[in-house]
Amino acid sequence: MNPIIRSGAAARAGALLILLGPLVSWVAEFITAAAWQDPPYSPLYNWVSHLGLTGPPQTAFGQVANSPLGAVMDTGWVIYGTLLIVGAFLLFDPRKGARPIIIVSLAVLAGVGVSLVGIFQGSNANVDNGLIVFHTVGAQGVMLAGNIMAIAVGTGGTRIGLTRGRSIASTALGTAGLIAFPLFMTDVFTGWMWNIGLFERAVIYPIMIGHALLGSSVAATQRHRATHPPAPLAARIES
Repeated sequence: MNPIIRSGAAARAGALLILLGPLVSWVAEFITAAAWQDPPYSPLYNWVSHLGLTGPPQTAFGQVANSPLGAVMDTGWVIYGTLLIVGAFLLFDPRKGARPIIIVSLAVLAGVGVSLVGIFQGSNANVDNGLIVFHTVGAQGVMLAGNIMAIAVGTGGTRIGLTRGRSIASTALGTAGLIAFPLFMTDVFTGWMWNIGLFERAVIYPIMIGHALLGSSVAATQRHRATHPPAPLAARIES
């Protein structure tokens, strides 16, 4: 088996950053959703990106949006994207072949995508001035790149240090997210808009869970190796 990740402090730092990204985003989402009380925010009905709308209440994309702490959500997304990109560069070694290069590239696309969602809000103002294209491209970019990354990580799990079970889980998460993506887009473009928040999260949450799975798995493996170094060759021969 030829590992595709770095070793030592770089790998540990990269794994922790990849783990921290979705955790920061989830905390920001919980805080922001809790502050949205007029009308109460519904995670199944309301758009995820509406949590990041700042300014006065407005009706955007067919829903009333009133997010008093929209800046908290936007900051969480930008932090998530940044941590993912930096963490991937620290963790994966591009000298080990095509797979780590592909995974890092997908991480960059996903990280830039989620950051764009936080920087360019899905507001009526951005629809009018044309900046909504950055929000849309960012959202769809992270949905596709993030889920494909989960599959790339899962199918190469043994070279990353994931157990068989976690490798299968990562692959299944990415596959589920990709299956949910066309369902979400159909819900949007047909104008049906039934439980749009549910379909949106069905695409997004597998990505976030996959990142948490990757980061926690590698961090645990690296910590175990640091505290239980392999015995010297001579000692192993004697035993």
